[in-house]
Amino acid sequence: MHRAWWVALVCFVALVGAAGFRATPSVFIDPLHQEFGWSHGTISFAVGLNVLLYGLTAPFASALMERYGIRQVVTAALLLISAGSGLTVFMRSEWQLIVCWGLLVGIGSGSMALAFAATVANRWFVARTGLVSGILTAGSATGQLVFLPLVALLVEGSGWRTASLVVCGSALAVVPLVVWLLRDRPEDVGLRPYGAGPGYVPPEAGAAGALRRTLSALWQAARTKVFWLLAGSFAICGASSNGLMSTHFVPAAHDHGMAVPVAASLLALIGVLDLVGTVCSGWLTDRFDARRLLAVYYGLRGLSLLLLPMLFAGSVQPPMLFFIIFYGLDWVATVPPTMALCREHFGADGAIVFGWVLAAHQTGASVVAFVAGLVRDATGTYDLAWTGTGVLCALAAFMVLVVRRGPGRTGAPLATSGAMARPGGVLTGDEGAARTPGGSGKR
Repeated sequence: MHRAWWVALVCFVALVGAAGFRATPSVFIDPLHQEFGWSHGTISFAVGLNVLLYGLTAPFASALMERYGIRQVVTAALLLISAGSGLTVFMRSEWQLIVCWGLLVGIGSGSMALAFAATVANRWFVARTGLVSGILTAGSATGQLVFLPLVALLVEGSGWRTASLVVCGSALAVVPLVVWLLRDRPEDVGLRPYGAGPGYVPPEAGAAGALRRTLSALWQAARTKVFWLLAGSFAICGASSNGLMSTHFVPAAHDHGMAVPVAASLLALIGVLDLVGTVCSGWLTDRFDARRLLAVYYGLRGLSLLLLPMLFAGSVQPPMLFFIIFYGLDWVATVPPTMALCREHFGADGAIVFGWVLAAHQTGASVVAFVAGLVRDATGTYDLAWTGTGVLCALAAFMVLVVRRGPGRTGAPLATSGAMARPGGVLTGDEGAARTPGGSGKR
């Protein structure tokens, strides 16, 4: 087995560990409200800050991985997540919640965001990049699957402090595995990336510093319409997934009489199905037009959210179970096609540009996480939040269809496309046609 697959496995486990604390906000909202008397809006603000920093940190973390190495950045991120989750057991006021839950865990988890998955896929794989992106993306869903039911049971039994410590220890336990097995590049162990032929030329390391390269990639990408369409649609993706569903589904179900562990198990089931849906989406991305895949994903998601307010009940009914299956398969299936479009249009800076697109994703999630809490405080229900976000998903479906077709095949590896990238990050059709198999890697 090629070493790249072992690296992908270690990264998958690391993403699962980082996902543990990100899965807990929805089951902590009611306990924190009951113990401290904090409003849903206040708690949702901390969650929103966490989600926002998760996105804003991602592009800088991607550049830091280029400068200092994947292993060092991932280790530091896991330690920061562990510190933030562990310190929450001592908090007594709102600002401590914001610092621990919002600031520390937000920065740590942002350094382990989907830009991390894109960086690993781009460095270690020339073939099967879509599939690998889907598998690594599913790591977050698997983290939710592993932790969420356990966290909910701990919250109901031993309390939310015990749950925080369990998540802290779980993230910390991944650190030795990362230090021992993870390597930054295939060249570090005398290998070529998976699928690279004898004529493969390793990409040149960027001479600019991490901050300068990150901002430069944003400046070049922001001059294209493709970037704003991808960023806008992915912001709606974040609003409808991390911002609304992941944060507020459990308290919304509890409002209708459903027990918290049952609602958390439904959210975990979404994680199971998302694992299947995201891997399949990566496989489809290697074979079909990423724009059309995204349009289908967003359209179906919007339809399901419009119907959700009618499905809540005190127990799990067949219509709700059907929604969970339907929504779960679609939840973050949007990631592999979006990664592919960033590779396609922005060449060697594709992973960093995807980090900025992810920042838009988390900005949308942050805004909706906060606004949905305010809607709940003002109206007593989340119905308006579900309906409004469903309409936004229809808008996202239209936006991705406006994205022009890229110069090459959607599943084309980043290292190859980077060889022919213009300074602005966009290839012309003639340049894409002129790409040669041995010309990969040089910017």
